[in-house]
Amino acid sequence: MNKSKVAIVSSRKALTSESGPDPQVVLRLVRRGLELLAGGAKAEEYLLSIIPPSHTVGLKINTIGRRALSTLPETAVAIGLWLGKTLGQEGQVIIWDRTNEELKDTGYKQSTSPEALRIFGTDSRGAGYQTEPVIHRNIGSLFSRIQAEMVNSSISLAILKDHGLAGVTAGMKNYFGAIHNPNKYHDTHCDPYVAELFECQQIRNKHRLTVIDALKVQYHRGPSYHPQWAEKSQKFIISPDPVAADVVGWKLIEELRARKGLPSLKEEGREPTYLFTAERLGLGQAKLENIEVLEEEV
Repeated sequence: MNKSKVAIVSSRKALTSESGPDPQVVLRLVRRGLELLAGGAKAEEYLLSIIPPSHTVGLKINTIGRRALSTLPETAVAIGLWLGKTLGQEGQVIIWDRTNEELKDTGYKQSTSPEALRIFGTDSRGAGYQTEPVIHRNIGSLFSRIQAEMVNSSISLAILKDHGLAGVTAGMKNYFGAIHNPNKYHDTHCDPYVAELFECQQIRNKHRLTVIDALKVQYHRGPSYHPQWAEKSQKFIISPDPVAADVVGWKLIEELRARKGLPSLKEEGREPTYLFTAERLGLGQAKLENIEVLEEEV
């Protein structure tokens, strides 16, 4: 069995202040992570090997935590502009989330020009949710037209957080923001719902890369922000395997919890078992022995 590769890249200079990350350092980290995954090839070459240059790419971010704990513009815009340059045109990249209000409160400026980097929410005019639900296993949801119709390839640019119900929320659960009724899928620690939603063709057939923003990790009492349980890890976790990326993020949360004298998620009865379900569905590797971690400080 071939191991899934996951890159962990870090820099002590990624977070320069409480105001946010340094965009240049962020881009340096992401590009280096892709180079590690590529075995030394250029980041641009690796990107074009997983995303056709003709594709429109959705950069699914998470802004529910506003400025305190979200994918910040300093991160997403830096990555989005580089993606656009690599693909050939800024307008081929859409940075998006659920609502324009959440985007605005997090510091994003809405942009819908097809010639420039696009940034808007599902509630924008011309977007919205599809009118017919997707029915798959235990899933019955309306998909955002951004994810279902407007993009050909998708990148989950997620925040790494402890979650009171799911155990961990990261790259896979980030797609709960692509449907109209995520509140319906939080029973039994979100298992099997996170995995089954990802298995829907609107996500699985388009997902190309997970980039987990672990610059600041909420390792306890998430997903809301509690500064006393938030750690500046200054890392990104990157992988084309969505399950393996989240498993490595889970491991980081467990390490932070242990360091702070907190019980494991399993001991608290909220282990993210949906990741093992995802492996059974063939979505990726959930066992650490089947994951090759490539770690580097930049």
